[in-house]
Amino acid sequence: MAVAMLIGLWIWDEFSFDKYHQNYDRIAQVMEQRTNNGTINTGVAVPLTLDAALRKNYGSDFKHIVLASWTDHHILAVGDKKISWLGDFMGAEGPEMFSLNMLKGSRNALRDPSSILISKSVATALFADADPMGQLVKFDNKASLKVAGVYEDLPHNTTLREIAFIAAWDYYAASHDWVKRAINNWGENSFQLFVQMTDNADMVKVSEKIKDIKLKNVDKEDAKYKPVIFLQPMSKWHLYAEFKNGINTGGAIEYVWLFGIIGVFVLLLACINFMNLSTARSEKRAKEVGIRKAMGSLRAQLISQFFSESLLMAACAFAVSLLLVSLILPFFNEVADKKMSLLWTNPLFWVIGAGFTLFTGLIAGSYPALYLSSFNPVKVLKGAFKAGRFATIPRKILVVVQFTVSVILIIGTIVVFRQIQFAKNRPIGYERNGLVYTGSTDDLHDHFNAVKTDMLKSGAITELAESSSPMTAIHNSRGDVYWKEKDPATTYDFANIYVTPEYGKTIGWQLTAGRDFNSQLLTDSSAVILNEAAVKYMGLKNPVGEIIRFDNKNHKVIGVAKDMVMQSPYEPVKQTIFYINSGDFDYMVFKINPNISAHEAISKIEVVCKAYSPSVPFSYKFADEEYTKKFNDEERIGKLASFFATLAILISCLGLFGMATFMAEQRIKEIGVRKVLGATVFNLWVLLSKEFIVLVIISLVIATPVAYYFMNNWLLKYEYHSDISWWIFAAAGLGAILITLLTVSYQSIKAALMNPVKSLRTE
Repeated sequence: MAVAMLIGLWIWDEFSFDKYHQNYDRIAQVMEQRTNNGTINTGVAVPLTLDAALRKNYGSDFKHIVLASWTDHHILAVGDKKISWLGDFMGAEGPEMFSLNMLKGSRNALRDPSSILISKSVATALFADADPMGQLVKFDNKASLKVAGVYEDLPHNTTLREIAFIAAWDYYAASHDWVKRAINNWGENSFQLFVQMTDNADMVKVSEKIKDIKLKNVDKEDAKYKPVIFLQPMSKWHLYAEFKNGINTGGAIEYVWLFGIIGVFVLLLACINFMNLSTARSEKRAKEVGIRKAMGSLRAQLISQFFSESLLMAACAFAVSLLLVSLILPFFNEVADKKMSLLWTNPLFWVIGAGFTLFTGLIAGSYPALYLSSFNPVKVLKGAFKAGRFATIPRKILVVVQFTVSVILIIGTIVVFRQIQFAKNRPIGYERNGLVYTGSTDDLHDHFNAVKTDMLKSGAITELAESSSPMTAIHNSRGDVYWKEKDPATTYDFANIYVTPEYGKTIGWQLTAGRDFNSQLLTDSSAVILNEAAVKYMGLKNPVGEIIRFDNKNHKVIGVAKDMVMQSPYEPVKQTIFYINSGDFDYMVFKINPNISAHEAISKIEVVCKAYSPSVPFSYKFADEEYTKKFNDEERIGKLASFFATLAILISCLGLFGMATFMAEQRIKEIGVRKVLGATVFNLWVLLSKEFIVLVIISLVIATPVAYYFMNNWLLKYEYHSDISWWIFAAAGLGAILITLLTVSYQSIKAALMNPVKSLRTE
C-alpha cells in the first residue's frame, strides 16, 4: 500500500503540472511546424512579427498575447553581490497571464521598461532582510533596473519553475539590435510567444484559424517549408510534449500509465498473497466455519466476518503505510526529481485514502470470504472435509500471475538499462574528457589572443577556442544552403555552428577527409567543414573542394569531420556546417592540461577570466557532465522500474515462502513416511520444490512474449536503440527460478531434516 501510495502521489504531481497558474486551461504556446525534405519538424521558436499579426487579425480571440525570450542566465548585482540567475524577458501582460503570486508590488510593473520582477529567493539572496522594492539592480553589468515587485517562487511542478526573475520585453528589444531587425522578418524564428484565450474562444478553432498566418506573409523561398502555426495548450506542455513528423505522439504520459499499472500490480501481488495464505489456512478454519454454521450463522454473516477481517487489516496497513511513505518520500523525491509531500490537509486525499483502503480490503478478502463461507458444516464437523485435489488450483493461478508480473518487470528493467548503456557507449566524435566551457563575454572575445596566451602560460590548458554552440547542444540552424546538386524545389535544414580556427584542435574532432581550419590562411574565412551527416544529406561524393553557398556568399569545403553527438544520444546526428566567423560568440571552450588536476586548472582559468572580465562572475561546465545529463530521464525511469521490480519480486517471494511453509506443514506426515522408507533430503527437497518451479516456468512462458511486445514498442521510440537479445529472457528466467529455489528451499530442507518419529508418533 505504501508503494501504491508513492506512485499515486507521483501521478498526482504529474497531472497537477502547471495547474499552479489560475488560467491553466486557457493558456497556450504558439508553435510552428515546418516541412524539411519531406519530414515535418515541430518547434516552439516563432518569428517576432507574429505577435503584431495576431493582435491585428485575431485580437478578439485572445485576452493576452505575450512575447518572451529564452530562459537564460543573467547577472544580477547589488553592491558587491553578483549572482547569475535564470530568467526571462517577457511582455508586460506575462505576469498577469501566468498569475504570479505577488508578495510585493504589482503584476503590471513591466509596463515600465526599466523595471524588473524578482522571485523571493532572488530577493533574499540580494537584499537579505531589507526591503527590495524600489532598489536598483545592475543587470548584466550594463543597465540598472528597478525592483518593482517580488513574486512567490514558482513550484517545482511547473514548466516555468526555473524563472527566478522577469525583465521587461521592451528593455530587451531596445538593448539588442538583432531583435530590432527581427520586427518585420517572418523568417527569424528566435522567439517564444504565449497566449491566453478569451472566455468565449475555442482554442481548437482559433488554432485552425491562424494556421496559415505565416505562410501568407513569407517569401517564396520560405513558403517551400510550408510553415503551419498552431496553439499547444498548457495542459499538454508536460505530459504531451513529443511530436513526430507533425503528430503529437505523447510524452511523459506514457510513464504515468506505466507506473500507474505497476502500482496496481504491486498492490495486486500483495492482495494475492493475502488470498493465498487465507485460503491455505482454510482447513484450520474449517471447523470454526462448521461450528458457526451449526449454531445458526448465515453465509452472509460469515462473508461479512471475513471481509471485516481483511478490511481491519487493510486499515491497519494504511496507517502503517502513511508512516512508511513519510520516511521513504525524501529518497523517492531525489530519485524521481520531485518535491512531493503527503497531502495531509487535502480532504480529497483522505477520501481517496479511505476508498483505497476499502478497495484493497475488499479485493484481498473477496476470495477467502466466498471460499471459506461455502464449507459444508456436516462434512467439516464429521471430519470428512478435504480441500480436494482442485482446491489448490486458484492458489497456483495466483502464483503464476505474481511471477508473470515480476518477470515482466525484471525484463523491462534490463532492457531500459541496456538501452541507456547502448547510447552511452555510442561514439560521440570528439574527446569530451577534460573539456570545459564558459560563457564568452565581450571582454573575453575582444582580448581572445591575450586570454589564450595567459592561459597557456599558466599551464591550465593546452588549447582554447570559441563557438556559437556548446559541444552538447545546437543553438542555431539554417535553410539557406545551396550546392550544385541541390533540387531547387526541396527544402533542407542544417545545424549552423560558427567557430574560431582552434575549435577542432580544442575538442579533438576527427577528420575523415581534407584538413582542419588554419588561422594563418586568410582564405579560411570563407571555408567550411561539414560533418559526415551533411555530406550524406547533400549527396556529395567528393565533398572536399566543393562550393556551397549561404549568407549570399560562396564557401569552399575544406574538410569532413566525423559525426559528433551534440543533441540527443538516441537520435541520428543532424547535418552540420562549421565555419569561421568573427562575430560575437556565446561560448569559450578550454581543453584542460591533463598533467594537472581539474580543480587546479579551473582555479587558474578563473584568475585569467576575471582579469579580463572582472564584472562577470565566473561559471563553467564540464562537457562530460553535461553529456551525462542527457541520460537523466531514462536513468530515472530505470531506477524507478528497478525499485518496483525488486519490490514485486520481494512480495512474490513472501507469498512463496508462506505457501511453502503451509505445504510443508500439510505434508509433514507424508515426509515422515517417505523418510522412513528411505527418501533422502535431496529427494524430499525436489518433491517440495518442483511444484513451484513448474509454476514459475509457466509464468516465464506467459511473461516472455508480453515483455517483448511492450519493450520492443518502447525501444522503437528511439531511432538509435539497442536490440532485445535472447539472453535477457534467459537471464530473467534463470533469475526467477533461482529466487524461487532460494525462497522455498529453506522450508523444504527444514521439513526434510525433521525427525520422522516426531511426525509419525501420533498415528
